[in-house]
Amino acid sequence: MTADDSPLLEARGVSKHFGNVVALRDVSARVHAGEVTCVLGDNGAGKSTFIKILSGVHQHDGGELFVAGRPRRFHSPQEARDAGIATVYQDLAMIPLMPIWRNFFLGAEPTRWVWPFRRFDVETAKRLSRQELERFGIDVGRTDRPVSTLSGGERQAVATARAVYFGARVLILDEPTAALGVRQVGVVLRYVRRARDQGVGVIFISHNPAHAHLVGDRFVLLNRGRVVGDFGRDDISRDDLIREMSGGAELDQIQHEVDELTAE
Repeated sequence: MTADDSPLLEARGVSKHFGNVVALRDVSARVHAGEVTCVLGDNGAGKSTFIKILSGVHQHDGGELFVAGRPRRFHSPQEARDAGIATVYQDLAMIPLMPIWRNFFLGAEPTRWVWPFRRFDVETAKRLSRQELERFGIDVGRTDRPVSTLSGGERQAVATARAVYFGARVLILDEPTAALGVRQVGVVLRYVRRARDQGVGVIFISHNPAHAHLVGDRFVLLNRGRVVGDFGRDDISRDDLIREMSGGAELDQIQHEVDELTAE
């Protein structure tokens, strides 16, 4: 964790409505450089809406967003990227049949010469992609392999390294361990730590508290669009985090009702 207490990104009382549906209400969270903030919740908790506001897909109806202490309102994903906020969605924005190096620079290709003779600088793209993956500690073998030959965890790692290379100060990972096996989950979590150790502020979106507790420094729990818990790593154990995610007091009440019905 950085010694500077000023967060890279902060949401204060953010709310979002879709017609009469309240998707988020008074949600607050913050992420610091070199820190992983985990946003946890089941399906329908508001996680997707929250990250879409942070990444410029939606605009918030209430509350405030701050980037490096300055109030911001993003009108597009490009504005969020320009502010140093990169989002890696579950589809990873990769083309499976293209090679790794081509996907690494997809949409931001290095060029040589000048218009009208400007051309994609293939050799530079190959060299830089290989160097950056090695610097991030990712070993995928030859970068001319199609992305389709990589495992799910390796694809997540490449997408994470790509976002950091292009200057992300805040990296939002949307359910990066969903539908992965145990070994591949370990791969992804290792590179989440690697991004954190390079000073990036990471927002880790998940419905799995066990995975989150392995890398998280702070845990924000959402339920039906509201924050129902905000804990530092030293304030909550893995078992307690799992219990909170499972319903906490609500689960106890359900158990009580079940016991009463059984006794009748």
